[in-house]
Amino acid sequence: MRRLQDLAGFVITQTELVGSKGALCIEVHLAADPRRKPRCSRCREACASYDTQPERCWHYVPAWNVRTDLFYAPRRGDCKQCGVLVEDMPWSAGKSPYAKPFMLFLARWARRLSWKETATVFKTSWEAVRRSVEWVVSYGLANRSLEGVSALGTDELHWGRGKKSTNFLTLIYQIDAGVRRLLWVGLKRKESTLQQGFAVLEKARAGFLQGIKVICSDMWKPYLKVIKAMVPQALNILDPFHIAQHMNTAVDNVRRGEQARLSQAGKQQVKHGRFLLLRRGTRVLGHARAKLKAVLRSLRQTSRAWELKESFRRFWRYRSETWAGAFLRAWVTRALRSRLEPMRKVARMMRSHHDLLMNYFRAKREYNSAVVEGLNNKARIALCRSYGHRSFEILQLVLYHNLGDLPEPEFTHRF
Repeated sequence: MRRLQDLAGFVITQTELVGSKGALCIEVHLAADPRRKPRCSRCREACASYDTQPERCWHYVPAWNVRTDLFYAPRRGDCKQCGVLVEDMPWSAGKSPYAKPFMLFLARWARRLSWKETATVFKTSWEAVRRSVEWVVSYGLANRSLEGVSALGTDELHWGRGKKSTNFLTLIYQIDAGVRRLLWVGLKRKESTLQQGFAVLEKARAGFLQGIKVICSDMWKPYLKVIKAMVPQALNILDPFHIAQHMNTAVDNVRRGEQARLSQAGKQQVKHGRFLLLRRGTRVLGHARAKLKAVLRSLRQTSRAWELKESFRRFWRYRSETWAGAFLRAWVTRALRSRLEPMRKVARMMRSHHDLLMNYFRAKREYNSAVVEGLNNKARIALCRSYGHRSFEILQLVLYHNLGDLPEPEFTHRF
């Protein structure tokens, strides 16, 4: 126990195993070292002893999965600067009945298991796991460093049921090379939400927004508006994933309309090719490739829309901003002349976001939203592992704890 826990200024008077089979408990009784004065819990300076409080119990890390408790009667010290306060105890966090190493122990396991499963395995309560995660997250947010952040990613995440505004989250990630973590999470996906997130990060470190060079986002207008107003010097790179999503939606709309017209006219057509049309053409092989060709032969308008979608993939392979811009203008012209209204709608959207699309090449193709989508997937996994949370405050703890890459308190032993 002395090797695992810092007990400077304290001595172990008794250690015993109590209870019956199935309900064993290791009790460790501590006492103050008479050779040392108590230390103030606020300024950590030695002070005169004032009086002694009743004995308290702290849950410690279980040994062999046997409950372990620390017992100690804390002293109150009369500090000249801070007044009468309870002495500093290296294992205690305020009035919490859980020792600091035990809270860190539970918090680390809570990343691997659900909170309920963690509580069941280590014979504690769900509330103990929640308080442990909250303590670790609070420490991490207070001690994390925001120095050197130059690239951000913003996106929304759906949670809960329904499409109400309160069922969406706004997430801000750091996507610098080698450092990918969650910086802030807020409720709803509005302009005010993203403004609040940027304001919180700016308050945490002065000049934070001035150091941002790149921001990856989708084409959600409230986000674009806030980024342009609050971080005007940053290159706003649009999300290739959402652009591909718009393309697939347009192709699917063309297919539905054409199949409906052919069905009304009583003409034959090859069906069940929806997902083949939405997949990348180079990944459709074998029998699926033959089926795709048959679908394209029977649906002429869908074939033109599919060809426009596949040809646009070459846009992301350019290295020169000049040639990429020329390709984009030529593609928009072709799409506008295709007489396919869903594809024309996408073309008009591309034309209105021309400058933002070029930022991908101005940033030397080093940043894209793939990192953001990967972190979003980890966030969904964390929420699914916990079987959902009804409270936004608990949801915040889960996301910060799993994706924040927060610093943790250091102890003499790594459990």
